[in-house]
Amino acid sequence: QVQLVESGGGLVQAGGSLRLSCAASGRTFSAYAMAWFRQAPGKERVFVARISESGGATEYADSVKGRFTISRDNVNDMMYLQMDSLKPEDTAVYYCSAGDTRLRIPKRYPYWGQGTQVTVSS
Repeated sequence: QVQLVESGGGLVQAGGSLRLSCAASGRTFSAYAMAWFRQAPGKERVFVARISESGGATEYADSVKGRFTISRDNVNDMMYLQMDSLKPEDTAVYYCSAGDTRLRIPKRYPYWGQGTQVTVSS
């Protein structure tokens, strides 16, 4: 089992920045790929970014590419999402997840945090 806890969400104006954190505990953190997903009200949970087990490979949804940066610290069992140039359409609950997969499909990630709300005002 891996337990995940997100933090760092909040209210920010368009064009601003936030940094989300995900603290992991339980099984070996570095054994899992990690990902961020988000879910807006009334919409499905969608992929945002993914980072490989070692942190050497990252990928992003087209909607956030160039604005968001995913990173991880395997010494301290932490993952981060730096979000810059935020837009109102980035408003959602953001979830961190862990899984042994290269896919961007939520159901392929067995471990999830409780989510943190990000609200971007125009």
